[in-house]
Amino acid sequence: MARFGATILDAEGLRLTADEKAFFRAANPYGFILFARNIDTPDQVRALCAEMRACVGRDAPITIDQEGGRVQRLRGPVWTEWLPPLDFVARAGSRAKEAMYLRYRLIAAELHDLGIDCNCAPMVDIASADTHEFLRNRCYGTDADSVAMLGRAAADGMLAGGVIPVLKHIPGHGRATLDSHYDLPRVTASAADLHAHDFAPFKALNDLPMGMTAHLVYEALDGAPATLSPKVMQTIREDIGFDNLIMTDDISMKALSGSLPDIAKSALAAGCDVVLHCNGTLAQRHAVADAAGEMRFAAQTRALRALNARIAPDDIDIPAAQAQLETLLNQA
Repeated sequence: MARFGATILDAEGLRLTADEKAFFRAANPYGFILFARNIDTPDQVRALCAEMRACVGRDAPITIDQEGGRVQRLRGPVWTEWLPPLDFVARAGSRAKEAMYLRYRLIAAELHDLGIDCNCAPMVDIASADTHEFLRNRCYGTDADSVAMLGRAAADGMLAGGVIPVLKHIPGHGRATLDSHYDLPRVTASAADLHAHDFAPFKALNDLPMGMTAHLVYEALDGAPATLSPKVMQTIREDIGFDNLIMTDDISMKALSGSLPDIAKSALAAGCDVVLHCNGTLAQRHAVADAAGEMRFAAQTRALRALNARIAPDDIDIPAAQAQLETLLNQA
């Protein structure tokens, strides 16, 4: 088998252009990601997914950010509108674990129906009073144990629905007081506090098939952003024990500085397996794909292992699951 390109890439619109098709055939990205601009009708999304996979000649993973709440690309009235996770968990109260499973099992059903088989969730960053508003209500809670429990429930719901979960933002974004889409957050907590608190949910979920890095500096570990830091990647692999596929968060986010090709090379050199590049021009996508090249042997092995996590969805009665979830939320 030919090595996958060490990239996950996006498209500009509702269908692929001729230039995009030619590019994807040549670049052979490991997978693709969809955004709101790629979403119109169910049939259109299915057609776009089929086009993407046809370009690479295989059943490539297609991912999306469907956390629910502010970060969800599939929206009503066609698809389910969800409360932000932190609000959802608060409403579910003591029934939160069961409710989170059902929430993400239903999300998986909507994704799988469209041909989308990967989701950038669960997000097990831990919320605090200082967590930046771009992230806070996307969190599941304020302590490591409950966040890990709810993250596991979310992941189990997706896996049961035939969708690969992506654990993010490893090794923990909750202390960020800046939005990494625009700035580089710096975390001053001690290594002991990071391991005991921030990193703990990721260690509890280190068996999940994919993870996504955090674009922030942990000053106790290194002066470079986690995505570009061999020291942080070593911590993720050895101390947190995450030995499955690690993708970067979007390398076009302003937390990272330098040229996109240089960032891609640095991320892979640090120990990331695959580079996520979004919202660029076709020329920028070409440059990133060229810089990333093919996956290393270890990355390819992890990539194939992640694909093996895609199983046929279990049987689910959607109206019954929706009614059960509504009952849980109303009785909490």
